[in-house]
Amino acid sequence: MIRRRSLLAASAALPIFNIVETANAQSKFDWKMARGAKIEVNFQKGPNADVLERNHKKFEELTGIKVGSEQIPEQQQRPKVALEMSTGRPTFDVVAVALHVQKRLVERGRWMEDLRTWIRNPDVTSPDFDFADFAAPALRWGTGADGAMHTLASNYDVWLMFWNQALFAEKGVTFPKTMDEMLAAARTLTDKSKGIYGMVGRGLKNANLPLYTSFLMGMDQDTVSADGKSLLMNTDQAIWAGEMYKRLLTETAPPGVIGFNWSESQTSFSQGKIAMWIDGIGFSAPLIDPNKSRIAKDVRFSPVPPGPKSHHSATFCSGLSIPAASKNKLAAWLYIQWAAGKEMGKEQVRLGAGTPPRASIWRDQSIQQGSPFPKEWFETSAECQRIGRPGLPEIVSVTEFRDVYGVALTNTLGGADVKTELAKATEAFKPILDKENAAG
Repeated sequence: MIRRRSLLAASAALPIFNIVETANAQSKFDWKMARGAKIEVNFQKGPNADVLERNHKKFEELTGIKVGSEQIPEQQQRPKVALEMSTGRPTFDVVAVALHVQKRLVERGRWMEDLRTWIRNPDVTSPDFDFADFAAPALRWGTGADGAMHTLASNYDVWLMFWNQALFAEKGVTFPKTMDEMLAAARTLTDKSKGIYGMVGRGLKNANLPLYTSFLMGMDQDTVSADGKSLLMNTDQAIWAGEMYKRLLTETAPPGVIGFNWSESQTSFSQGKIAMWIDGIGFSAPLIDPNKSRIAKDVRFSPVPPGPKSHHSATFCSGLSIPAASKNKLAAWLYIQWAAGKEMGKEQVRLGAGTPPRASIWRDQSIQQGSPFPKEWFETSAECQRIGRPGLPEIVSVTEFRDVYGVALTNTLGGADVKTELAKATEAFKPILDKENAAG
């Protein structure tokens, strides 16, 4: 598992990623080498995909390649991808892969093209691609145990705290320095008679695990052992995290939070009645847009406060892959170079739609100067990257893991005992994990 590694660590320091060995001054690279081709791109719905789709016309003008695309909510996109890839007849040539969920599944199925072959070839890879600019921790997410790079990381999402400074000032509350202070502040800031709540977050089963693990890593614990064979979800630390999750969402969150995913949380927070919201940095943009947010002048950004034993930001990595069965691989590779390139990365950052794992982007002062986001947003992003820790276990059955434990957490919001629910979930999931490990 990737733990406590800086996002900005130079990939060049790691030999396995030094796959571009020589420059070829006689490169035949031409962005229009696949003109006339047409590709289909399958995205998970989100701000990152929105930015790419809005710029597809630029790619088409650059390459002469036509692009069709669709965005599907993640809960539907992942099983659709698995089903199509398992049949060997995918309807897409480029696919967005949530490596924190799909990594082991993709590797076990050997579904994707090994991108090292394309990266090494100067005739099909732009001299401006600059592979050494990618951060090593993100590249590791998309690389299998056999060294094959099945996915090129394009977004390294970090979780942070969004908070409403006006509500804090109104009650004279300072920003919390610990998770315990966070709970106390949320209680103080909650005034149900006025419809004001201290916290909002994901209560919806499956979607709620990353919020829970944000608290768990504050106890310096992961969800499974480092070898992926033992569950760590019925320990005292896991129970503490569950109690923190339960208290925040039952005592200080708005009615109906049991059904909230990120979109409902974002909408609720932007209305100005919520003091704090913990979620991914990619959901920042609407919050500072006065046409979409009532708190555009009051929203602040900070890392989630440290827990009793450690301080981390839950991190999640996604990227782009080419199905091995695609008939348009050259055009697909050109698309991936463009989508994961520096210019589109800058656009993602400028719009607050993602955190691309390219070191040069985060060193570029011009992006900050031309961004609608305050300096604090960039500082928070950098700090969250520095203290990043995976928010989900790296196992094939991570979706089932999210389902089983997500139901347990949702049950606690209905009044169930945390210790009992985690024990039941562990008993239910253990055979699934054992079967996965037995299969190799």
